[in-house]
Amino acid sequence: MAVELTTQQVWQEIEKKLFAVLGFVTAEGEARTAGIVYVVDNQKIYIATGNHSWKSRHIRTNPHVSMTVNLPKRIPLLPWINIPDATITFAGVGAVHDPKDVDPDVVHALLHGLETNLELLATMCVIEVQPVDDFITYGVGIPLADMRHPEKARGRAPVS
Repeated sequence: MAVELTTQQVWQEIEKKLFAVLGFVTAEGEARTAGIVYVVDNQKIYIATGNHSWKSRHIRTNPHVSMTVNLPKRIPLLPWINIPDATITFAGVGAVHDPKDVDPDVVHALLHGLETNLELLATMCVIEVQPVDDFITYGVGIPLADMRHPEKARGRAPVS
């Protein structure tokens, strides 16, 4: 039996983290991934990057993306034992924006005050990811021992 999660539970886990892996497709149809730092606002993911980065170039061409957020698992008092991370994966639609067209609070959260450097800001863009369909989870909201049983560890929740 799969774990039953609510949309809100999954968003809470995503909001606790700041690093994920973003998947996108090149103009030639090749899959690529990149590690990203993100912030969440109003159930959307925001990523700051360079105007000419792979991410921004390819998402401008093909907005279909995927994202995976890893949630480290540890055994209390035995941190040297390796446990697979729990994960939240979802598909989304990406859009590339000029930072001046994004909520200033989001830009500040992404750039931590560097948004005052207009020269730097002119070289950047913000990728907005709107998750679609369902969150697919593994190991989220369950006891550590249940991660050994895929039928117990798998979960799914609607994005909104």
